[in-house]
Amino acid sequence: MRRTPTLRAAVRETLLAPSQLVAPVFIKEGIAEPRQVASMPGVRQHTLDSLLLEAKQLRAAGVTSLLLFGVPAHKDAGGSEAWNDAGILQQALRALRDDHGDELVLIADTCLDEYTDHGHCGPLRADGTVDNDASLAAYARAAVSQADAGADLVAPSGMMDGQVAAIRSALDEAGHAEGVGVMAYCSKYASAFYGPFREAAECAPQFGDRSGYQMDPGNGEEGVREALADAAEGADILLVKPAVPYLDVVARVKAATGLPLAAYHVSGEYAMVHAAAERGWIDGDRVMAETLLSIRRAGADLVITYAAGWAARRLADR
Repeated sequence: MRRTPTLRAAVRETLLAPSQLVAPVFIKEGIAEPRQVASMPGVRQHTLDSLLLEAKQLRAAGVTSLLLFGVPAHKDAGGSEAWNDAGILQQALRALRDDHGDELVLIADTCLDEYTDHGHCGPLRADGTVDNDASLAAYARAAVSQADAGADLVAPSGMMDGQVAAIRSALDEAGHAEGVGVMAYCSKYASAFYGPFREAAECAPQFGDRSGYQMDPGNGEEGVREALADAAEGADILLVKPAVPYLDVVARVKAATGLPLAAYHVSGEYAMVHAAAERGWIDGDRVMAETLLSIRRAGADLVITYAAGWAARRLADR
C-alpha cells in the first residue's frame, strides 16, 4: 500500500486542510509601510492596509482563521492600550470584519505583554512579580473590547490562574454570552522557542523571564491539569504552545478533554526550518510540510503557524 502516491494517499490516516490552519498576523501602529521581521522570513508587521491585503490573499488560499497581535505606539506599566476601543488591534478587527463579514474567523490575542512597557504579561507588584488578580481584571477588559470590535474568539495567553473564568464572566455580562468564544492557552511553556515572535510583537521582557507564570518544560502532567482546569472554567478551544517539542502534551490534552484543540507552531520552530533550508542542510518545503502534519497527527484540530499561507497554497497545488 506504499507503492504509488495514489495508494499512499488512499490510506493516509492524517490529513491537513487549509481550513485547519490559523495564520498569526501582526498589526503595528504608526508605520507607513509593512516591515519585514528579520528573524522570520515571509512575516511582516502590517499596516492596516497591508493587513487587509494579506487577509484577502490568505482567504483566497483557503486560510479562514487569523490570530491577531497588536503592536501599539504607546506602552505603559498597566498595558492600557489592550482595552482601548480605538487601539490598533481593535481597528484591525473592525476593518477585517467590515471586509469579510463572517467569512473569516478572527481570533484576538488577549494578553498584555505587547502593551506593557516592561514586557511582562500583567501589571507588576512592587517586588517585580506579576500580579495575577490585577492581570485577570485587565484581561477581562481587553476581551470585552476585542469582542465589541468583532472578535469571534479571544485568546488569553498569559497563563494567569483563573483567566478563562474571569474572561467568560466578563463577556457574558457584556452581552457576548453566545457570540464570542474563548481559545485558552491552557498549556503554554516557558520556552526558548519564542525569540523571533518577541521581535515581531516587540514584547521581550525588560528584566527576568516568564518562568514564574508559564509552565516548566519538564512538566507533562501539569499541562493536562491546566487543560482540565481551563475546560472547567468554560474554554471553548484549548491551545498547547509550542507545538513540536510538546507533541506528547498535545496528544494527552486531546485525550483527556475531547475539546477542540489548537497547537501553536511557534516562531522559533518556523525560523529554524528556514535557517536550515537556507544553508542547504534540509529540504525546507518537505520539512515544513512534515512538521505541520505531525502536529495534526498528534491530535491538534487547528495548527497555528506562520507557514499557513504557504501550506494552504501547497495543498491546493497537489
